[in-house]
Amino acid sequence: MSWKLPPLGAVRVFEAAARLGSFTKAADELGMTQSAASHQIKLLEERAGTPLFIRKTRQIELTEAGARLAPEASSAFATLADAWLATKGGAGGVLSVSTMQTFASNWLAVRLGTFQLMHPELAVKVETSPRLVDFTREATDVGIRTGSGSWPGLTAHYLFKADYCPMISPRLAESVGGIHTPEDLYKVPLCCADDPWWKIWFEAAGVPYDIDRAIHGPDLGSQVYDAMAAITDQGAAILTRNLYGALVAKGQLIQPFEAMGSDGDGYWLVYLESRRNSARIKVFRDWILNQTEEARKLESRLPSSR
Repeated sequence: MSWKLPPLGAVRVFEAAARLGSFTKAADELGMTQSAASHQIKLLEERAGTPLFIRKTRQIELTEAGARLAPEASSAFATLADAWLATKGGAGGVLSVSTMQTFASNWLAVRLGTFQLMHPELAVKVETSPRLVDFTREATDVGIRTGSGSWPGLTAHYLFKADYCPMISPRLAESVGGIHTPEDLYKVPLCCADDPWWKIWFEAAGVPYDIDRAIHGPDLGSQVYDAMAAITDQGAAILTRNLYGALVAKGQLIQPFEAMGSDGDGYWLVYLESRRNSARIKVFRDWILNQTEEARKLESRLPSSR
């Protein structure tokens, strides 16, 4: 079998150069000279019988062949590193997590300390961004996404629903005599009143949404900021119930109605299928599924809002 493989040292240089976009940076990362790194790439290209990089002034670009090889090389080295860690008896290093700001600040941040206490040898790096990372090209282990759970090439584990409902501070609710019916929401400002979630929620509650009756409150463009506006009595916000339950439990917000709006989406843990046996991914997967088990149990006892 070994005769079918290229020199692994040369592949390692290629992977680093493709990931970093530079022979010089690859050489620095691997502790070799730039000329030695270039020599390894040339050996690999001779073995492949085709160029893997287009050399330009002060930059390099992957050829079509190089672009096909690069993600597979990265995945192979990641799998080898995971296997080596498992051989040594556990998960270690850095676990890179990509997620949205709302999930990171309102769910993950308040629980991540328990994971770190359980796995002190594993550092967690969280990147918050609305974009979907390309796991084949970026050094990201796992992601938290919203959707239906279907992403080609990725394993997806359901966490909980992304359903939403109005929330308001007790003081603002009391200032208008309480929020007892959906129509009472027209007595207070609505954060992001143009958000389609309001229309969907009113329909789920059994009444149409009349935007002409709405008092337009702050339009901050993010659930994180909408929640802060609601806490500080600036208006009612439409928020994901499973992300803001802690604020309801503390009495900072109230949830006046049981009705839920839904786009049919849920929150999912995702990662490359090829890395399903990664030690650090497995321990994080088991932990987060355990942490979200209570939310799933609660969902199973509630009538569907869809």
